[in-house]
Amino acid sequence: MSASSSAAAWRRWRGRRACLADRTAAILAKKPQLKGVAKSAGGKLRILVFKNERSVEVHAPGWKAPRIYPMTAFSGTLGPKLREGDGQIPEGVYGIGYLNPNSSYYLSLKVTYPNASDRVRAKADGHTNLGGDIMIHGKAVTIGCVPVGDDAIEDIFYLASAVGIKNVSVIIAPYDMRKGRKPELERSPLKWYPNLCEEIHTALNGKF
Repeated sequence: MSASSSAAAWRRWRGRRACLADRTAAILAKKPQLKGVAKSAGGKLRILVFKNERSVEVHAPGWKAPRIYPMTAFSGTLGPKLREGDGQIPEGVYGIGYLNPNSSYYLSLKVTYPNASDRVRAKADGHTNLGGDIMIHGKAVTIGCVPVGDDAIEDIFYLASAVGIKNVSVIIAPYDMRKGRKPELERSPLKWYPNLCEEIHTALNGKF
């Protein structure tokens, strides 16, 4: 990378950081209680997305109960995302790649889809274009993302920023497997789908 391109990248990064700081400060001014909520989180967050229930839960080791938000829109069906443009919300265990304070959907958190397992399965199936840009975001519209509305995304965005995105995990499940397995919601022609469901079930029942 040349010195000029490196300087340009640094300016863009500083701009993003400044905007992120401004956005989180604005959220905190509006919702000062979030500072205490973040402080009590214990340095980690786990975001659970349940597609069948259209629900998002945010858990932290320091909280007695999760913060629960309804999804404000939905696309696709139960089952994994296979390719770009299929409208499916992914299923699996992910992280957060970055926070976008300038999202077209108010605020957003980038889910790290596709992960390594997604790529391995796609290669075995002969799929090459898995898609991407899967976000947890505001507003009430989606094509494969997880919208929670503007008020809820302020909470999630601020809390993720406060603990640091490296300390945030995301589990997207076809349904809430903690309440018992439902074979009728795990049916799929994909031979590897039972193994994915087992991975998700294990992650849901795992400790921080």
